[in-house]
Amino acid sequence: MTTNSPTFATLLLRIFLPFALAYFLSYIFRGVNAVIFPYLERDVGITAGELGLLTSAFFLFFAGCQPILGVMLDRYGPRRVQTVLLATAAIGSAMFGLSTSLPELIVARVLIGLGFAGGLMAAIKAITLWYPPERWGLITGFHMMAGGLGSMAATLPVQWSLSIMNWQGLFFWLAGLCLVTSAILFTVVPERGKPATPGTLQEQFRITGIVLTDGFFWRIQPLLTFQQVAFIASITLWIGPWLRDVGGIADTEARADIQLYTTAVMTAGFAFSGVLAGAFRRIGISDFASANLVSVLFALVCAWLAFLPTFEPVVAWLLFGFLGAYPIQYMPLLARSFPPEYAGRVSTSCNLVVFTVIFAGQWAIGRVVDLWPRTAAGYSPDGYTWSYGALFILQVAGLAWIFLSRAQPLARKPLLAAG
Repeated sequence: MTTNSPTFATLLLRIFLPFALAYFLSYIFRGVNAVIFPYLERDVGITAGELGLLTSAFFLFFAGCQPILGVMLDRYGPRRVQTVLLATAAIGSAMFGLSTSLPELIVARVLIGLGFAGGLMAAIKAITLWYPPERWGLITGFHMMAGGLGSMAATLPVQWSLSIMNWQGLFFWLAGLCLVTSAILFTVVPERGKPATPGTLQEQFRITGIVLTDGFFWRIQPLLTFQQVAFIASITLWIGPWLRDVGGIADTEARADIQLYTTAVMTAGFAFSGVLAGAFRRIGISDFASANLVSVLFALVCAWLAFLPTFEPVVAWLLFGFLGAYPIQYMPLLARSFPPEYAGRVSTSCNLVVFTVIFAGQWAIGRVVDLWPRTAAGYSPDGYTWSYGALFILQVAGLAWIFLSRAQPLARKPLLAAG
């Protein structure tokens, strides 16, 4: 193999698939609580607020380590960093299976989140190393599709697995898969030249400061963050309780079916996001403008779930899954707006903001839901109305800011001019 002109098979088998497998596992762990929450309520006795805290704990260290992760990815390369992180996820998964109390579960969930902190960021770094810039959006979309497949696996397949083992056994199996994936990354993924970047660590952290104080970064970041709070908090947890408490679907397998359909269209949305962005460009609509257009539609679906929850709820969730996948195109757009050697720190800076807010937002949804007395079925539908209504309003504010701001990227691209 030559590093200057890798073949399609090399890129697929030795670059794309190993990182995609890690991201597949990440989404299983993100979404598994949306299926196992009744067992956690039964065995541990947790409330809605505690359930939100437990699920969002995945994002605590996930967010906190992003600045360090960005420097490590740019300095040591995605292969080495992701190998160590996956081993950490395996330890966290085994600990989750051994836990018998909420504090123990939270510690284990934090370790799992730390282990998957580079799931997307390491892949984006690898994509920027091995693929030409004009394909970054397309390959990122396909990588996100692997996460969508993981979300699908976290629905009906997880529900089926619980018929042959308990939830603790499930996490022991997942720990083994993490170790296998870590070994694959270490042995299969090649290095791309010299991974270390020039300059001292202090100078490299200074670049993170440049990213975090950039006007164009903050033009996009509020909207992207509010979208991802709504999208990830729902897909990884609240869709399950919503279907039970608002949708009136008491049967666990029926809920898992709808979650499977939602994550299936989400997967299709990830896969086609890059293709659709290219189609928009061919008719003169920039990546920036097309992402903004889809963002408006996604915000309206959140309003649908908040204020018209009894009107075709399954259709609403399917649209939620498909439209919520498209804004990932903001991330390669941001990466292209900075020098290529900043790629790791751009993506991790984005994650730092997004997942810090997701940690707080997912917990806050549970606290809001807990404000109303429990019903015979579960939690009061009023709590979901207020939660999703607030998410809609926050996205409207983000859209207003993105249209009012005039900040431009550091590295101006013709692709952004129409936006």
